[in-house]
Amino acid sequence: MTTSPRQERRSTLPLPLADQTVLSFRFTASPRGARLARRLASCQMDAWGWPYGSPAHDAVELIVAELAANAVTHGLVAGRDAELRLSRENGWSVRAEVSDARGERLPEARDAGAGEDGGRGLLLVAALAAAWGTAPRPGGVGKTVWAVVPAPCGTG
Repeated sequence: MTTSPRQERRSTLPLPLADQTVLSFRFTASPRGARLARRLASCQMDAWGWPYGSPAHDAVELIVAELAANAVTHGLVAGRDAELRLSRENGWSVRAEVSDARGERLPEARDAGAGEDGGRGLLLVAALAAAWGTAPRPGGVGKTVWAVVPAPCGTG
């Protein structure tokens, strides 16, 4: 019996597992891909013991949503994927990284004007994270935007 292409694609998604310390996932540079990255980060946080609605969970979910949205909006290069990497560090923090293919376009937090619809996302990231920044994309063309969120172990 053969499997359909849809079933094969579904089986390549990383599973949120409590015992893994890193979740890494490539996603299409599209709004749908960005939503999937946010949901996977949310599920992984829950698997690690920070349940839905807890401060650490919600902070990581919002940060990944913003970084993934920025990657598919401002870091888009046709035919190139974006990547999410979520890692649990020392049981005391979670590092979220989103990479895209546009290394020449570095993000900057700015205070958008009252009439602007966007431009405030990195201010949200800065408010929720203990630290954030950019780095060259490891092993490829582009950049990685990262944020570290304090997440005391066992406090949910």
